[in-house]
Amino acid sequence: MNCAMWIERLVIFVALASHAHAVDFTRDVRPILASKCYACHGPDEESREADLRLDMPAEHFDAKTFLDRITTSDPDDVMPPPKSPKPLTTAEKDILRQWIAAGAKYEPHWAFQPIKQSTSHHDIDSFIRIELKKHGLQPAPRADSSTLIRRLYLDLIGLPPPSDLSVPSVLSDSFYAALVDQLLADPRFGERWGRHWLDMARYADSNGFLGDGLRPNAYRYRDWVIQAFNNDMPYDEFTIQQIAGDLTDAPAGTGFHRNAALNTEAGVDKEEARYQNLVDRVNTTARVWMGLTIGCAQCHTHKYDPITIRDYYSFYAFFDNTEDRDDTKTKAPLLAEVSKDRRQTYVHLAGDYTRRGPDVMPATLSALPAQAGHTRLDLAKWIVSPQNPLTARVAVNHLWSKLFGFGLVRTPDDFGTSGEAPSHPELLDWLATEFMRTGWSRKQLIKRLVMSETYRRTSFPTRSSNTNELENSFYVDPLNRLLSHQNRVRLDAEVLRDSALSVSGLLKPTIGGPSFRPPLPEDVFDVGRSSNWQASPGDEIYRRSLYIITLRSVLYPTLTTFDAPDAADACVRRERSNTPLQALTMMNDGVFVEAAQALALRALREGPNHLEKLFRIVLNREPRPEELFRLQTFHDEQKARVIKSGPTALQVLGAHQKAISPAQATEAATLVAVARVLMNLDEFINRE
Repeated sequence: MNCAMWIERLVIFVALASHAHAVDFTRDVRPILASKCYACHGPDEESREADLRLDMPAEHFDAKTFLDRITTSDPDDVMPPPKSPKPLTTAEKDILRQWIAAGAKYEPHWAFQPIKQSTSHHDIDSFIRIELKKHGLQPAPRADSSTLIRRLYLDLIGLPPPSDLSVPSVLSDSFYAALVDQLLADPRFGERWGRHWLDMARYADSNGFLGDGLRPNAYRYRDWVIQAFNNDMPYDEFTIQQIAGDLTDAPAGTGFHRNAALNTEAGVDKEEARYQNLVDRVNTTARVWMGLTIGCAQCHTHKYDPITIRDYYSFYAFFDNTEDRDDTKTKAPLLAEVSKDRRQTYVHLAGDYTRRGPDVMPATLSALPAQAGHTRLDLAKWIVSPQNPLTARVAVNHLWSKLFGFGLVRTPDDFGTSGEAPSHPELLDWLATEFMRTGWSRKQLIKRLVMSETYRRTSFPTRSSNTNELENSFYVDPLNRLLSHQNRVRLDAEVLRDSALSVSGLLKPTIGGPSFRPPLPEDVFDVGRSSNWQASPGDEIYRRSLYIITLRSVLYPTLTTFDAPDAADACVRRERSNTPLQALTMMNDGVFVEAAQALALRALREGPNHLEKLFRIVLNREPRPEELFRLQTFHDEQKARVIKSGPTALQVLGAHQKAISPAQATEAATLVAVARVLMNLDEFINRE
């Protein structure tokens, strides 16, 4: 089937699937209204037209007039108007027509409602099975032992399993549970999951902007994060220490808000720079912990969510009396409260730091349950309060996304009305409830997730009992929202580099400490001012990618090629691209070439049966006969080329050439070619 036909059929099947059930306001109607109507008929009074609100029930809402306006062909009457960049599609008009016919009932936005405790289900798989059954789908079988163990290692510690790990052909639940516990207790767990958090913390080792000055002690916050994950610091405490740790005698975590870019250029307007820095803290706090796009209310009332501009600057007021300080002993960057000369916060009209509006006091968002108090500590406690309907849901969704490829809410940084509704709302609430009930323990939640059958399934969809092709889970649920199978995802940039170093034997396992500088090609410095780059000495360059220095003006290209964030803003969800440059990087980038060289020599040392050994090291399983045959054929072809080319072909060994005996040189050069092929297979680059 060609691409055009595939896309056409996919669109048809998605449309059929979406209309297979009665129109639901949260799932079907609100996303249309939010995307196409709220800009002119939403919460913002200043931009509201015709005194009509469509984000909530309106007294003078006329369903017939509404239907006429969205279906008419008259350019003077049709809504949205012809000039709108977001006209309604035929399918969207049909959904709105069905909604009106059913009585045009509104439902409050799910994310702002209290978390509901489930009374019908008590494990993850029950919630998943009931939705699969509704759609006539069957769950995929459990993945085989080698696939599942590799998945577990990559997800929990960000490294492939050791090649000498004894893997039973059938994994018992007790063996699997023991392995989960072992990996959760592994210090490398904190490195893997700490990296996820550092994305959201916009961690970097430099200030950014034109000068991009170094922050030599920024790594101390990174070390704090790693240790917090390894110690399973409760998420509520983890939150409080980062937002207001200076007010609880635990200031190290406040480095979270010292990570943002900082303009230190001569001539900069200090008050403007301060304002922008506080805006970043407000936006990042709301986005990371509550999944809210509060930044949309910086200049005016939010167009889609019930967040006024006064709400925004009342939230801003919690941070308005902070200052940047460095720890006197460690020089770690910290946040501190100003004890005197406290500022009066006011609304900055139109988001202009020079235009003063009404005075405001620190206050939480008016659309959510209120919290008494005016300090950052009060704010932090409100964020993790059981009465706050967002925080636990957002946290659970974030952890879920790292183990299943996507969150139950696929817009993890937007739980507002413009974001997607959860695929399994009851499951999300049940997990949020359990998360709080078990003391906000992330390790307990992660164990619960990876012990589920839903996590352990193969990543290939299965056909249902109905032989009709339309019943295949791919067509009924093309994006796997119902989770009939696991999701196959490309490894994160850091995990990809670390995996190459790990299988080659080059990886240096030191945990924590200052950042290092890997070798870089000279032309990288053509786009930045940080030209004084000297690679770190010895085996420092083989440390985990988590510790690569992040200079905002000179990002490490190997990581950015594979979608590592740029630390400009909080990155709640990484993009996943698939580009030719990635293939070229895997084949030719120095770190992967060097890893292939070291891997070939490792196989040569640990022989015999070099090809089987290489295969097991790289892919963590035994090769099938047909795979071994193809690998042997490639090996023999490459060996003939090496012999024919003579000494020049041995240059592929790089710095190892002189250390290899002449009797082994030809085989070593051949195995380098084999290693490069294996490390470029989808099976190595992806997590099944």
